[in-house]
Amino acid sequence: MPDTSRFPRSSPYWPVVSHPQLRRVLPGLAVSALGDGLAVVAVTWLAIQLAPHDQRGTWIALAMAAYTLPSAAGTVVFGRLLRGRSGAQLAGWDAILRASALGAIPLAHVAGVLTVWLYVFLLAASALLHSWGTAGRFTLIAELLPPQHHLPANALLTTIAASATIVGPPLAGILIGWVSPVWVIAVDAVTFAALALTYHFALPVTGGVHRSERGASRTAGFAVIRHDPTLLGLLVLSLGFFFLFGPVYVAMPIHITDDLHASATLLGAYYTAFGLGGLVGGVIAGHLRDWPLRATTIGIVVGFGVAMLPLGLGAPVSLSLPAFALAGVIWAPYGSTSMALFQRSTSTAQLPAVLAANGAILVLAVPLGTMLGGPLVSTVGARPTLLLCAVAIAALGLAAGGIAISRRSVRSPGGPTNSEVSARR
Repeated sequence: MPDTSRFPRSSPYWPVVSHPQLRRVLPGLAVSALGDGLAVVAVTWLAIQLAPHDQRGTWIALAMAAYTLPSAAGTVVFGRLLRGRSGAQLAGWDAILRASALGAIPLAHVAGVLTVWLYVFLLAASALLHSWGTAGRFTLIAELLPPQHHLPANALLTTIAASATIVGPPLAGILIGWVSPVWVIAVDAVTFAALALTYHFALPVTGGVHRSERGASRTAGFAVIRHDPTLLGLLVLSLGFFFLFGPVYVAMPIHITDDLHASATLLGAYYTAFGLGGLVGGVIAGHLRDWPLRATTIGIVVGFGVAMLPLGLGAPVSLSLPAFALAGVIWAPYGSTSMALFQRSTSTAQLPAVLAANGAILVLAVPLGTMLGGPLVSTVGARPTLLLCAVAIAALGLAAGGIAISRRSVRSPGGPTNSEVSARR
């Protein structure tokens, strides 16, 4: 019989969940992730209720954009103030701002002054520190854990977020059936308040700004990426990957309705399959810590494109549905492995600014790709768009692999650089 006495201590996740400080933060992260899952539905539903009937589509788009895109501006605007802060400080301040701005929405509703304009403004305000907050969470991992535990810790955070996107939306639908969506947003605000308190009481207060960071440029994180070939290549790969997936959000529903002549139920089944696959992939990601990170990250891009091919080739649902679930399995580890590459290639002092800069650029990728999806589907059709995205993603990964191999062969006479050795761990 297999020896189970060493489980769960033999799991790569055990050093993360048993860490004396991280284990106090993880419940707060799970609660706030569930709040974000609720907001996926509540934000759009409240926009529908507040907007003029003939402008609902426009205001839905503005509300969803306001909930994410201002983080790109916040990366630059607050760069000089926040660069060099600890991971706990950055994540905590993001949680405080989220809780305050989102909490102002139900207060404005009670006061009878909530308009669609004010609503979108408050959503935008809540997102200003989001890139810094995300950077803070992953910087905290780099501050508290040795490099060999970064990948499992990253995977645990992404799995928590993925679980919330599955549980949160249907739960939000149930709650909205009982109460107004404004109160679901109030719940989201409370979850961020709980997270802020968790950071404050569970983690020690560290010194403020590193001396080397005082007076630093607001765009210093972008400069670090620009001058590091490894980080710049990873950013370009991620940007292309997410951008090329953007048109799928437009092509999928049209493919379901026009090509397959099916209902929204089938569309929901595809997204549920992808989400469940993502959960499996997120768990698997923690077990990839002994794989070469750069090769694994590039392989994920190639594998994802290949897994998407059945959809674009018009395969029957019995084949394309499990293929889409497999795409979710392959997709999930990408965030963890790419984040581990950043963590291992950047000093702890520079990491928050670098991750915030990376997040500020990537937050634009999927929306820009989605915007491309509209004219692309109108021009070539839904299924050809899916095929084009799949082929382009696989080609992007193959190109990145070719470049990585060529660089390694050029540098091999002199031996690998320190960053290359680190990236292989």
